[in-house]
Amino acid sequence: MDIGAKEIELIVREVLAGINWNNPPAAFIPAQGDHGVFEQVEDAIWAADAAQRQWVNDYKVEDRRRIIEAIRSMARNHAESLAGLVQEETGMGRKEDKIQKHLAVIDKTPGVECLITEAISGDGGLMIEEYAPFGVIGAITPSTNPTETLINNTISMIAGGNSVVFNVHPGAKNCCAHCLKLINGTIVENGGPANLITMQKEPTMEAVNRMTEDPRIRLMVGTGGMGMVNALLRSGKKTIGAGAGNPPVIVDDTADIALAAREIYLGASFDNNLLCLAEKEVFVMESAADELIWQLQQEGAYLLQTDQLNDIMTFAMTTKDGSYEVNKSWVGKDAGLFLEAIGVQNKEVRLLICETDKAHPFVMVEQLMPILPIVRLKTFEECVKSAKDAESGNRHTASIFSRNVDNMTKFAKEIETTIFTKNGATLKGVGIGGEGHTTMTIAGPTGEGLTSARSFTRRRRCMLAEGGLRII
Repeated sequence: MDIGAKEIELIVREVLAGINWNNPPAAFIPAQGDHGVFEQVEDAIWAADAAQRQWVNDYKVEDRRRIIEAIRSMARNHAESLAGLVQEETGMGRKEDKIQKHLAVIDKTPGVECLITEAISGDGGLMIEEYAPFGVIGAITPSTNPTETLINNTISMIAGGNSVVFNVHPGAKNCCAHCLKLINGTIVENGGPANLITMQKEPTMEAVNRMTEDPRIRLMVGTGGMGMVNALLRSGKKTIGAGAGNPPVIVDDTADIALAAREIYLGASFDNNLLCLAEKEVFVMESAADELIWQLQQEGAYLLQTDQLNDIMTFAMTTKDGSYEVNKSWVGKDAGLFLEAIGVQNKEVRLLICETDKAHPFVMVEQLMPILPIVRLKTFEECVKSAKDAESGNRHTASIFSRNVDNMTKFAKEIETTIFTKNGATLKGVGIGGEGHTTMTIAGPTGEGLTSARSFTRRRRCMLAEGGLRII
């Protein structure tokens, strides 16, 4: 009898589900890793599963707090070197900005403090709900914020009582492995279990597939492009997905234009626009456009002429089946390199700006480059419609500069983004220069929003009936 691929998959799933992982057959004993880095994903899963069982059975919540603080302390000491390693390996972004990103996730990622027990006491008894771990989490991380996401996810996920198997982006595998080893070393040095976070040395899509099939992994978390997030959602595994964004900015005719220029310049130029929440295109009302462009130039932006923009388009974008796509070799590069490529010597520039129409590829395609298109429109209503079109339903991030509360409210309701900032850089929406906690996993597609330890837990209810423990 011939057995098809689907039948083989069912057999494998049944065999895995039937194994007693506390007393497995000798064939399933894993190979040793290098401080959490394994040659095979199966061994990484095995080790993380064993560590998670220790983490929940042998350690108290206060131990989680203590070990997470040790991780923060270690990571602060390595923030500059990690930023340098990321910049060197990926060739993207600016080291000084990457240091800021590392410090933000180190200091402002919530730990166990957000896992608050909720209780109701009444004549029917005492009910408590607590945040319990999923178990082993499979986490996919991007090349744009590789070690930042790894640190952020680690703090949030182990705070919730989980362990993590990472599949990092191949373009950042070395810096991520180095970071993961540092964290594992810190955990062990402070009395925690080995291999609480693990990864396969050579990340592959096959490893991701095996993670989604393995019954020991109870939750998948993907941070990156929508293709990856959609693939995880189709896997049938519980998924938290943080996808792409193309954040629009509106500047209306009531705005403080100097403030708008300063904040837009800060956000759009930060780390060469690698953050998915960074300002990607501006829609400005006609009456404010000239001043905004002038003020952006005063901040240091370089205004591209039409022929210069066209020249950049020839190498920064490619076409496939009639649609424009970003040339990935130019993602996150310094603005000065774009100018050099078209014969302009001005290496100190952090941001290029250009005037375009609302349908221009730089407006409609998330480009992750320090190039900011500006679109003039006559009415606020046109700005809202065009911004919504450019955002393309990602519901990720948007911002507005205005003194008109009605305009702020209307745009917020129309755009429906997870992050919405008013009169400030979108960086402030993740706590970098603003209030609130920081995360690199902004789960718009699956609705968890700005994730924290609570996002990676299950709500469990315990009911003591018959009025037990009540003293009234």
